[in-house]
Amino acid sequence: MNSQELLETYPKAADVVRKHFMEKLLENLNDADLPEDFKEFARQQDIDNEKIASLIDAQPRGLFDVFDANDVFIQITIDLENKCFRWSFDGGLVESNDYTSRKEAELASVEKAFEILNEKL
Repeated sequence: MNSQELLETYPKAADVVRKHFMEKLLENLNDADLPEDFKEFARQQDIDNEKIASLIDAQPRGLFDVFDANDVFIQITIDLENKCFRWSFDGGLVESNDYTSRKEAELASVEKAFEILNEKL
């Protein structure tokens, strides 16, 4: 499932992620040396699913803090012998596929984390 579909399929989790990104944006605005009218304009903007989907695709690891804050803990491990990455949740074993890159494993784990978080909410 692509990131856009992920946000539409799990709307409660998507809302948590959207709020997280807005908080980060506002924190960065407060620290930035920008005119106050620009900061106010940026505060009034909303982050739509398309923008969030592009953030997920670019850096899925950036969502790990969001899931940690909601007690959904993702662990990415490497199998050196087979040169592949796998993911698990809360330190337990899960049926994870083998992935050739960390980013692929992160994207897949984020998809499962959305499902878990959405069910918790």
